[in-house]
Amino acid sequence: MNIGIICYASVGGSGIVATELGKALARRGHQVHLFSTDTPFRLGQFQAGLSFHQVLTPTYPLFREPQYLLSLSNKIVQVAREFSLDVIHAHYAIPHATAAFLSRQVVGAHGGKSPRVVTTLHGTDITLVGSDPSYSEIVAFSIDQSDRVTAVSRSLRESTYEQLGLAREIEVIPNFLDCGIYRRHRVEELRRRFTGGDPDTQIVIHVSNFRPVKRIDAVMGIFDRIRRKVPARLLLVGDGPELATAYRLARELEIAPLVHSLGAQEEVVPLLSIADLFVLPSAQESFGLAALEAMACEVPVVASRVGGLPEVIQHGMTGFLHPPEALDEMAESAVMVLSDPEKHREIAQAACARVRDDFSAEKIVPMYENCYQSVVGG
Repeated sequence: MNIGIICYASVGGSGIVATELGKALARRGHQVHLFSTDTPFRLGQFQAGLSFHQVLTPTYPLFREPQYLLSLSNKIVQVAREFSLDVIHAHYAIPHATAAFLSRQVVGAHGGKSPRVVTTLHGTDITLVGSDPSYSEIVAFSIDQSDRVTAVSRSLRESTYEQLGLAREIEVIPNFLDCGIYRRHRVEELRRRFTGGDPDTQIVIHVSNFRPVKRIDAVMGIFDRIRRKVPARLLLVGDGPELATAYRLARELEIAPLVHSLGAQEEVVPLLSIADLFVLPSAQESFGLAALEAMACEVPVVASRVGGLPEVIQHGMTGFLHPPEALDEMAESAVMVLSDPEKHREIAQAACARVRDDFSAEKIVPMYENCYQSVVGG
C-alpha cells in the first residue's frame, strides 16, 4: 500500500510512534510518506520505501499566525495525487485529522483517487487540547469523519468518548517497540562515567519532554528520598519548560552534584542500559511510551497509577504503580527494588518479557496493516 503518515517532529510519544510505524511499514514492503514541519525525531538514516515531505508554512503580514493547517493539507494533496496514496494516517488529532479530512475532500473533488483516513489519538490531543471549547467541535467532527479511529490505550478511548461525546467505534492499538533495538546492552564505561566506578551506586533515570504534566518536582522529590537510603545518581534525559525547575530544586535540595542533565537524546538505549530504575510520576499518561522503553531495557519502573500506565505496568510484577501524590510510597518501592538484587532481577526480566509478548512491533504493526486494509478494501 501507499501510506501517508502525518506527525509532529518534536520529542514526544506521538511523533516517535508515528516515525517508528513508518519505518516498520517500509521494512514490510509498503511505500510510506511522512509529513511534518521538520525531520521527525528518530527518523534516522535513509531507508528504502520511506520518504519525508517537509511542510513549509510561509508567513504573510495579512495573517497574524502561520497557516500550518492549510500548508499541511496542500502538501498532502500534492503527494496524494503524485503517489496515489491509499491511506492518510493522522497521528495526533489537532490539526492532523482535520488536514487529512480536508486534503481527502480536495483530491476527491477534482476526480482523483480519494485516500482513506485513519486517525490515531495519542493523549493530550484529546485530554488537554481537544477538550478545549476553542477546538472541541472541529476535533470531534474531524475524528468522526475519519474512516477508522484508533487510540493507544483503553483509558484514552474512554476519555475520548467522555470528553467529546463521540459514538463511533474507536479501536485500541497500543504503542510498540522494535525489541531488536530496545534491549539492554553492556556499556560499562558509560556507567562508570556517572558512578565513578562505585559498584554500590545506583542510577535512577527520567526521560521526558519536561512539560508540567511530567511533574519534574515529583521526580526530584522521589530521588531526594531515594538517595538518603541508597547511594544514587539521577540522569535527566530530555528538554522542555520544566527543566529549569529541576535545576532549581537540585540546588535547594543540595543534590546538584548527584544530578546529571543530558538534554534531548535520539539514542536512549545506551542510557537506559546503564540505569537501575526509571521514575515517571506523571499527572497523566495516556500510554507511557518512555516506561515501555525502560521496561524493554530491563529497567524497573516506578510510576503514577494514571491513564494508560496500568495497561502497561503490572504492579508488583513488571513495575510499581502508586497514586500521583504518594511520593513516599514511590520512594519506598524504589528503595526496596534497588536494595534487593534478586527482586530487581525478577522485576526487570518480567518487564522485558511483557514488552516482547504484548508490545513488540511484530505483534502491533500487523494490527495497523489490518486497519488500513479494512478501510481500503471497504
